[in-house]
Amino acid sequence: MGPYQLYLIRHGIAEERGDAWPDDNKRPLSEEGMNRLRKSIRGLARAGIWFDVILTSPLVRTRQTADIVASVFEPRPHIVAIESLAPNGSYQGVLNDLEKQTRRKKIALVGHEPSIGELAARLAGSRHALEFRKGAVCRVDVESLPPGGPGTLRWFLTPRLMRSLKR
Repeated sequence: MGPYQLYLIRHGIAEERGDAWPDDNKRPLSEEGMNRLRKSIRGLARAGIWFDVILTSPLVRTRQTADIVASVFEPRPHIVAIESLAPNGSYQGVLNDLEKQTRRKKIALVGHEPSIGELAARLAGSRHALEFRKGAVCRVDVESLPPGGPGTLRWFLTPRLMRSLKR
């Protein structure tokens, strides 16, 4: 059924860790983080990029990121929370979750550092994790789900570059 386009996204800028958010799982995006993320994702949309489905870590800041990403597109892609993208998730768990999406060609995955950078590297066949700034996006193309071998890193964009994209 391939090829598949996997878009790996790190969540936007979140509230600072500390006494206000003793449970890191509930730490939300900051107001600035939400605004910057909206502008960045609009850049992707202007460049003609869209998603069939968005898989996200269940943590608040990644779910908020997925909601903002989805809100930019019409039709709005379906959002699925998966434990494998949480900070304690596993590569094999992500592969198992991806295998359930074989009918979709353009799949976004919203996660956390360092795991999203490690996932991107493994999908692209690199031993060295990619460093994701908050709100960064990369595209890795694979031939099958789950991938049978390394995919191809097509591009990697910082939030600033996405904000500057024009049609």
